[in-house]
Amino acid sequence: MKNILVTGCAGFIGMHVSKRLLSLKYNVVGIDNLNNYYDIKLKKQRLRILKKYKKFNFITLDIANEKKLKNIFLKYKFKYVINLAAQAGVRFSLQNPQEYIQSNIVGFMNILECSRKYNVQHLLYASTSSVYGLNTKQPFLENDLTDHPVSLYAASKKANEQMAHSYSHLFGLKTSGLRFFTVYGPWGRPDMALFKFTKSILEKRKIEVYNRGNMYRDFTYIDDIVTAIVKVMKILPKKNHKFDSRKPKSSESSAPYQIYNIGNSQAVKLDNCIKILEKVIGKKAIRRNLPMQPGDVYSTKASVKKLIKKTGFRPKTNLETGIKKFVSWYIEHYYSSEKVK
Repeated sequence: MKNILVTGCAGFIGMHVSKRLLSLKYNVVGIDNLNNYYDIKLKKQRLRILKKYKKFNFITLDIANEKKLKNIFLKYKFKYVINLAAQAGVRFSLQNPQEYIQSNIVGFMNILECSRKYNVQHLLYASTSSVYGLNTKQPFLENDLTDHPVSLYAASKKANEQMAHSYSHLFGLKTSGLRFFTVYGPWGRPDMALFKFTKSILEKRKIEVYNRGNMYRDFTYIDDIVTAIVKVMKILPKKNHKFDSRKPKSSESSAPYQIYNIGNSQAVKLDNCIKILEKVIGKKAIRRNLPMQPGDVYSTKASVKKLIKKTGFRPKTNLETGIKKFVSWYIEHYYSSEKVK
């Protein structure tokens, strides 16, 4: 099997993607800088799971380090690259903008250059539903305009899509951008709402509910995200010879370039999410209702027609099923003798 690079392998999505690829017998090289954006103990616990696989090789590295990254590409000659390394979080970008430029722009530039120079067959990279910004037409289509981001995080991901297109156009690098919609599930990030709500409800502390719960999100379970990534990985983008340069569409190109929404195609009200969580945990939430936060959007909902057409796969895990699995994991790892260390 050919070597696959997964950047951000100690992260939430990166760990699950790496594990799936390893179970499929791929050779996986994982890199991560193990930064302290959130509890590093959780990242190390994820890595311990991956290190049980013989075909997994971990390297501590920041993708902004161009020289060391080039050495890894030269050594392993990757067939596929899945770039999931990024500074995440909308609200964190309001206070720490430089972190996003360094990782999401400088780091991604290095990934593009190395993928070009060392003949990577297919580069996949994480984008986000946040790129739709002020667009309120739903469901979101890949060809909808994404010119009005409301956070630097979203702007950096929009920049990634444009940077990737330039490399696809100039050098024929095959790239696929993956617009993830509110990913959740076991081993999730502590800064995400579902994780924070679960923790606070179990500890009988107030949960902070933005816009008083009157907002909607397309919650997408992690297993569906991973299945979509692995399926898209095997579909190499092709040049679109029918591309009309007089009427260009956002996600279409004459270059070997693709953009995919990966979501559950269900806009769930935050209030309803909290009610499901209360039912699963068996405790009532103590709420602190707050106004909409800067950088937030009112609603997200994905159209996944393109994903279905290209891969035959549609994310389908319903929210109650996914929340049950997440809460079960959370209780096991934070409220049992086997706590994260």
